[in-house]
Amino acid sequence: EPVGGSRTRRVDVRVISATNRDLEAMRKDGRFREDLYYRLSVFPLQLPPLRERGEDVVLLAEHFAERYARKLGRAVLPFSEEGRRRLRAYDWPGNVRELANVVERAVITSRGAWLDLERVLPESTRRAVAAPRAEESVPRAFRTAREMESLERENLRLALEACDWRIAGPGGAAERLGLKPSTLSSRLKTLDLRRPD
Repeated sequence: EPVGGSRTRRVDVRVISATNRDLEAMRKDGRFREDLYYRLSVFPLQLPPLRERGEDVVLLAEHFAERYARKLGRAVLPFSEEGRRRLRAYDWPGNVRELANVVERAVITSRGAWLDLERVLPESTRRAVAAPRAEESVPRAFRTAREMESLERENLRLALEACDWRIAGPGGAAERLGLKPSTLSSRLKTLDLRRPD
């Protein structure tokens, strides 16, 4: 019966609940009601924390970087190899929420060709991450296809902003970049680069 009502009404509901606590241990210790535990445990899913998911951390970070860059109208920048190493090495006690916040800060504060994690990671993270191995500290003489695409996207965006997103004509972005307007339009379409609203 609804509160204040006099008629019984049938309802059909499904409860989806999540916790970071060990409910089974709490049930055994008498700190969680046994009947409620069994009602909620119809189809339990165990999701390991980020610290146990290795490369997933980097994939999630790239996803968040793309999402926040689009949301903030910024270029989608890649993580450097050092940044990727730092992402994998940290324990992420705040789990996915902490990762998302760190990446959003990196998107907001980074200037240049890479997402800069150095300024946005907590101080404890910087100390916790071990020094890079010798082969990791040697800079690469090349860039990956994803990194090159990100650099191209940023270069095109800067050129377009400099001429108020005008592609063709005197002083247009195509002329400034030394491209045909049709070539520039094609690259913008391929890179899904549009004037922000």
